[in-house]
Amino acid sequence: MLMFRNDYSFGAHPRVLEAMCKTNLEGNVGYGEDCYSSRAKELIRSLCQCPGAAVEFLVGGTQTNVTACAFLLKPWEAAISPVTGHLNGHEVGAFEATGHKILPVEVGSDGKLFPEMLPPLLEHHKDPHLTKPALVYISNATENGTVYTKAELTALYEFCHANGLLLFVDGARLGAALTSPANDLTLAEFAHLTDAFYIGGTKNGALFGEALVITRPELAEDFFRMKKRMGAVMEKGWLQGAQFLALLEDGLYFDMARHANELAQRLQDGIQALGLPLMAQSSTNQVFPIVENGLRPRLEKVCAFEDWCPYDAEHTVIRFVTCFHTTRENVDGLLAELKKLL
Repeated sequence: MLMFRNDYSFGAHPRVLEAMCKTNLEGNVGYGEDCYSSRAKELIRSLCQCPGAAVEFLVGGTQTNVTACAFLLKPWEAAISPVTGHLNGHEVGAFEATGHKILPVEVGSDGKLFPEMLPPLLEHHKDPHLTKPALVYISNATENGTVYTKAELTALYEFCHANGLLLFVDGARLGAALTSPANDLTLAEFAHLTDAFYIGGTKNGALFGEALVITRPELAEDFFRMKKRMGAVMEKGWLQGAQFLALLEDGLYFDMARHANELAQRLQDGIQALGLPLMAQSSTNQVFPIVENGLRPRLEKVCAFEDWCPYDAEHTVIRFVTCFHTTRENVDGLLAELKKLL
């Protein structure tokens, strides 16, 4: 069975596992107060060129989104999100369960949110009987596989600050975004165009873990207490620190993401050559072909994939995802099977 369902179907890169295993019987202080976590946090600050940033490790993407966004908002404030955003469409009301409202905004097939989409919503919510928009949530890469350019992110960041909004970026696939051929941002440039974001490890070679970066230290006071309140503090926190050191010390994180992107591009090009249309032109590690419904059960016999959304009565958008463990042989094997089925 070919595995293209997601980018966390496999455990972790061997170098990450090795780094964790080395800590196994050392004996370390818990709750992230260990030397590995401290070193990893300093490394992340250095790579982001944000010496005053707060860095906190959490276990997964939903936990990070909910904990961070709820922390950054007052009780009567709301988050703006693309309707396709993970916070809005894939987290089972977890954020709303904290007492905050999501204000979804319709976006195009690229899944990106642009400043010109926001003024009507802000105008409507001037009414003091409504929740107050105070944070904009986006993902990079987006849920549709696209990335924000430097000009696009700059425009959105400047709009947010001109209108009293914080900008939070879901970085579950930040590695894929920053190594995409469509990207023109360095990690440091990206960091300075956000108020908070995270470096996703779970979907790029870590066994688990996300590194939240709150770039403005004045926003981070008492965040550890919020983590504890949300059940997000890991007792054996050194396992998170050790992983991010292994990921970031010598560029492994970006090497893995670049590898996944290159194989996804090969897969996407091959799918188009077979005549299958795409929901969106992805430049990262997710590919979204539109297939006839009758093809799906036959494809399921040879490949694991995900149904993304209905396209029309006869067609479905499906999703293939590549990762650090995907090989060229896997991609060519999937294309060969698709050719037979078509």
